[in-house]
Amino acid sequence: MKVPSLIAPRSNIMSTAKVKHIILVLSGKGGVGKSSVTTQLALCLSLAGHSVGILDADLTGPNIPRMLAIEEAKVRQAPGGWLPVPVHDADPDTGKASLRAMSLGFMLRDRGDAVVWRGPKKTAMIRQFLSDVLWGETDYLLIDSPPGTSDEHISLAETLAQNALPGQVAGAVVVTTPQAMSTQDVRKELNFCTATGIKVLGVVENMSGFVCENCADCMDLFGSGGGKETAEAFNVPFLGSVPIDPQFGELVESGRRPRYPAGTVANGQDIGVNGNGEASTTESGAEEEGRNPALLAERYKDCYLYHVLKPITEKVIENVEAGVR
Repeated sequence: MKVPSLIAPRSNIMSTAKVKHIILVLSGKGGVGKSSVTTQLALCLSLAGHSVGILDADLTGPNIPRMLAIEEAKVRQAPGGWLPVPVHDADPDTGKASLRAMSLGFMLRDRGDAVVWRGPKKTAMIRQFLSDVLWGETDYLLIDSPPGTSDEHISLAETLAQNALPGQVAGAVVVTTPQAMSTQDVRKELNFCTATGIKVLGVVENMSGFVCENCADCMDLFGSGGGKETAEAFNVPFLGSVPIDPQFGELVESGRRPRYPAGTVANGQDIGVNGNGEASTTESGAEEEGRNPALLAERYKDCYLYHVLKPITEKVIENVEAGVR
């Protein structure tokens, strides 16, 4: 599968000069929900008033466009580079900041196309993403990295080390699941961070529990605690545990606003339909339906996982700012 280069890459130049903080989101293996965590961190940061960009560096599995309901978008060229695809604009009335994304998925002729590239081609694409995407003024750039420690990781680490501004690379958020196999693999990822000098902002244990759609319980399916134990073993922060919530999946896939039965409590807040979780409506009084990237962040605020990811995001911000001081 051949993806045409829209413009010639500018070697040894990064287009992230106006980005304040760069955060890599890593995982030791696939299937742990790394892209889901990246998406939710971005939504939480945006809702907290921070402008955000997502660079989807998972070249063979670019899921970010689908997660953000912008998979039909196309990348536009401007003088000097590529323009990232907007998810939503800033809203001064609500305090929400802008969110944009760049992914190889926007350049594929068909979403089913396989990206069959050897290491050098992947390395060149990563460097072009870092040199040619015009982010502009951005508070946080999240780089959704492929699983493992592959050529893409080495290219990312080397390019950022050589060309990023001093202190610009804030560090990495490492995603794992509770199972022993995942925590073993994430140890390799943490060792990779040590070897490349990337600070670990913290570990997130994803898929830790299951939010029942029909009752108010969060059930433990795959065990828990593996992520925290791994973080403690490496003396890095543990950011928190994130359960599986089918309603987040429905929000992403169909745009349906999450609604929970009475008595559902997330992080100490009643989000059930008879609590504080009454679904929002449009000005006309009717709930809009369907996938709409402009409404994704507002609908996400009604999701159980928003109340879980919000304090995790606050810890990430705190750890980033602590490194800056």
